[in-house]
Amino acid sequence: MSEIIIFGITMPAWIVVPVAFFLWITIFTIIKRLVFKAVRKLTEKTKTKADDIFIKAADFPLNLLIFTSGGAIVERMLPLATNVELTQYFLIAFKATTIIAVVVFVERFINGLILEYSSKVPVLRTSGGIAKGLVRVIVIGLGMLILLDSFGVSITPIIASLGIGSLAVALALQPTLENFFSGIQLIIDKPIQVGHFVKLETGEEGYVHKIGWRSTWVRFLGNNMVIMPNSSLVNSRIVNYYYPERELAVLVQVGVHYGSDLEHVEKVTCEVGKEVLTKLDGGVDEFDPFIRYHTFDNSSINFSVILRAKEFVDNYLIKHEFIKLLHKRFNEEGITIPYPIRAINYDQEKSFSTEES
Repeated sequence: MSEIIIFGITMPAWIVVPVAFFLWITIFTIIKRLVFKAVRKLTEKTKTKADDIFIKAADFPLNLLIFTSGGAIVERMLPLATNVELTQYFLIAFKATTIIAVVVFVERFINGLILEYSSKVPVLRTSGGIAKGLVRVIVIGLGMLILLDSFGVSITPIIASLGIGSLAVALALQPTLENFFSGIQLIIDKPIQVGHFVKLETGEEGYVHKIGWRSTWVRFLGNNMVIMPNSSLVNSRIVNYYYPERELAVLVQVGVHYGSDLEHVEKVTCEVGKEVLTKLDGGVDEFDPFIRYHTFDNSSINFSVILRAKEFVDNYLIKHEFIKLLHKRFNEEGITIPYPIRAINYDQEKSFSTEES
């Protein structure tokens, strides 16, 4: 039909179709905006962010559905379908667009949840990038299979081919997959997390900057970065200075003269340690320092001073200030810190040389 009768008025189809399509798009777009505006006011009052993410994720897919449904509805409601093949194309396009819209919505919604809660959930904090990548691959892959199946394409051979292909890819990408699953192991087992201060088996120390799907980045105190494959990190020994807590003991080795009053040395040393911990921000001021004598050395009685820092990097400044102040106090109190002295007996050496000649 090239003409349509509406309310007794005969009108050309090429005018009715665009007008009907435009009215459909306009009306439902306005309705969608009004509904979204009302729903957003309600979601702003809730504590959870999931409803806000849901509305944001549904915005574009709904626009897509409104646009394509307009064409399908016009084609179905108006007696214009003189071409059966064209009608089938309309239905196929609408079905495909619906599936795509659902896939886009699910992908946006899940990734929005991951992005929102990545700072609150420890697992997502360290694996947000991996999680978003996995979600995108899984959702899009399932969407493609559903799309093909809805069009009558048998997906059984495709799944079988994917299985064989996956095996070939797994063999070809064995090192990459090893790093990938090692990254998952790091995330689940959590021997280290982003922000932790660690010491690697090779001796380097630094903050864990990022745990990626292939490698882990550690930022040293010098602000340079070492990038280690996850598989190497999983199979190596790591010292985590943030586990089970950030606070840690700071040990300083000191030696005093054999003639020193050890009770007095202990009293002065503990006073200095307490003063340093109270003065510095990185010191645990409620901790009471103590010492432990442990060695009769060649020229001194050695002992360990036990202090406490809020985290590992604070120990450098604590040791620095403690050594300066302890040296000053020992001088004031007449406490001697001895050092090894090597004496050479010239008369004995001279006598030995004369006998040889």
